[in-house]
Parts: sequence; C-alpha cells; structure tokens
Amino acid sequence: MKCRIIVADDHPLFRDAMARTVRRVVPGACVEEAGDLAEVFALSATGEIPDTLVLDLRFPGLTDIQCLSQVRRQLPRTTLIVVSAVDDPALIEQVMATGVDGFIGKDSMPEDIGAAILAIREGEVLVRYTPSGLFPGVSPDGAVEQLTQRQHEVLRLIAQGRTNKEIAKALNISPFTVRIHVSCLLKALKVTSRTAAAVKYSGS
Repeated sequence: MKCRIIVADDHPLFRDAMARTVRRVVPGACVEEAGDLAEVFALSATGEIPDTLVLDLRFPGLTDIQCLSQVRRQLPRTTLIVVSAVDDPALIEQVMATGVDGFIGKDSMPEDIGAAILAIREGEVLVRYTPSGLFPGVSPDGAVEQLTQRQHEVLRLIAQGRTNKEIAKALNISPFTVRIHVSCLLKALKVTSRTAAAVKYSGS
C-alpha cells in the first residue's frame, strides 16, 4: 500500500512546491495537502495513518509551539517534520523539544529540503536551516540601536506594559509572531525578562 504523506501549509504556492518536492523524493507516495490544522486532523482520521506530516510552524490552528505536542500525541507513529522561516536557535530548540522528528528551514534549497525529508523519514533526528537574517542578532554593545525596526516597535510596546495580545493587535500581527519577536528580543538584548528589556529600552 502507498505511504500517505500530508503537506500542511496555508500558503498555496509553498504548499504546492513542497508537495512537488515530496513526490520527487518519495516516488509513488500518496501526497495530500492541508490548509489548516483541523484539515490535518480530518485527513489523518481517515484511511491509513499518515506516514509523514510536513507541517508549517506558522499555521492556522497552531496557536503556539506547544500545540505541536498535541499533534505528536495525536499522531504518535507519524514522522513529524516542521518547516519554517524562523531561524532563532532557541525557538528551534523549543520546537524540537515537543517531540517532532526534524526541522527544515524554508530558505533551504529544494534539493536540501528533499534530502532532509528523506533523512528524517529514515530515522535521523535532523535540524537543517540556513540563517536568513529574519531575526538578526546584535552585538553586546549598542544592542538596542542594532535591533530591527519591528523589534524596536515590539520593545517600545513592551516598555509601555502591553501584553502580547495587545502588541499583536497594535502591530496587526499574530500573538504567536509576537512571542517569536519577544523571544528574539530577550536573546538579542541578553536579558531574561520583559522587565529587563523594558529597562534597556528606557535607558537607550
């Protein structure tokens, strides 16, 4: 019987490209596509258990990283591969800690993505990504000055005492994206709390 592979991404162009890559490296596989987490669970509940799930990290239904633990529990025998443009090592470590089998950066070349999928399906716990500069680090000196414009905006709102939900609304981004920015900010500023980050902002 053909193995089932689900490619889950809410961006049709990327989903189509990933599905074509999967069909190329796993000839004969039954490749299905999903646009949100509910569709993933609906597909997985019918027929044979999916052999592999290739899942975008920023995906409708994944409200936070810990939702991946739910996916892992619901599909314990499925190879779970996360793909994302996130290139922050601390966040990727959190993703891997949920029990997924591998992480692949969206900025990787198609041939590298294909090779990584094969390696993970064969049992290798793999993290493969190319730093994209999406969340640049900063040097110890002048850390606040070297933040990106978006990071400055998030830090300013943190200093105002805004919650993640309020920051998301103010910047018209998702709370999950806010959490990513906050995590990157703490790392960039070399602090461990929002309060410490706000202090650095006030003193900049």
